[in-house]
Amino acid sequence: MSAAADAAPVTDQNPVVQSVRDSLVIARRNLIRMSRIPEMIIFGLIQPVMFVVLFTYVFGGSMSIGGSTDPDVYKNFLMAGIFAQTVTFATAGAGAGIADDMHKGLIDRFRSLPMARGAVLTGRTLADLVQTSLTLVVLAGVALLVGWRPGYAEPTDFGRIMGAFGLLLLLGYAFTWIGALIGLSVRTPEAATSGGLIWLFPVTFISNAFVDSSQMASWLQPIAEWNPFSATVQACRTLFGDPGVSPSDAWPMAHPVWASLIYSVLIVAVFRTLAVRKYRSAAA
Repeated sequence: MSAAADAAPVTDQNPVVQSVRDSLVIARRNLIRMSRIPEMIIFGLIQPVMFVVLFTYVFGGSMSIGGSTDPDVYKNFLMAGIFAQTVTFATAGAGAGIADDMHKGLIDRFRSLPMARGAVLTGRTLADLVQTSLTLVVLAGVALLVGWRPGYAEPTDFGRIMGAFGLLLLLGYAFTWIGALIGLSVRTPEAATSGGLIWLFPVTFISNAFVDSSQMASWLQPIAEWNPFSATVQACRTLFGDPGVSPSDAWPMAHPVWASLIYSVLIVAVFRTLAVRKYRSAAA
C-alpha cells in the first residue's frame, strides 16, 4: 500500500493555483501568436495614432472647453478620451481572436485537456491586456509629441498619472470580457469584429470623451454622465490634471475614481461569469 502510494503521481489539488497556471500558459500561447503576426500589432497602433492627429488638428480650434476654444486646451482635454477609446476598442480584437479559435476547433481541443475552467478565456484576456499596455505606451508618446502635458490645468504627480493609466487598463480588461462573450456567441471572426465595434461607437461618443457633456441635449446628458466609459475619462482627467473636468453633480462625475473602479469590477464579474458559462456550452 505504501509503495503504491509512493508511486502515485503527485498532483496539485489547489484549483486557484491550477487556474492561474493554466491561464498563464494560455496567455503565453496567445502572446507568441501575436508576435508572429506583427501586422496585427502595427494596425492596432496606427488607428489610435490617427485619432490623436485627426481630432487634435481637425477639431482643435472649433471645440469650446470651459469657455475656451484654444487648440491647446482641447488637445489636453482630448487625450483622456482617446486613451479610453483605445483600450475599449481592444474588445473587437478579443472577440475576433476567440471566434477564430472557435472556428478552427481549438476551443474544443482546449476543452478536452485537463485545465481549469475559464483558463482559456482568462489567458486570452490577459494577452490582450499586454497588447493594450503596449499600445497605450506608444499612444502616450505620440500624445506628448503633439503637445499633451499632464498637469496642464491642475497640478499632478507621477503616482496620479500611473493611477490614471491603471484605471484605463482595468477598463480595457473589463471590456475584453464583453468581447470574449461576443466571440463565443457568433460563428465567424468577421461577425465578432463587427459585433465588437457596433455597440462601442455609441458608448464612446455618447460620453464626455470628445466634447463637454454639459453642451449636450438635456435628455442626453444623464446618459453620458452615467456611462461607465465617461467615469473613467473623468477620473483620468482628474488624475492627469487635464482641463474639462465636468462639474456635474451626477455621482459618477463627482466621484469618478471610485465610479471607474466599481464599474470596471462589476463588468468583469458579470461578463466573465457569462463568458465562462457560454464557453462551456458553446464548446460542448
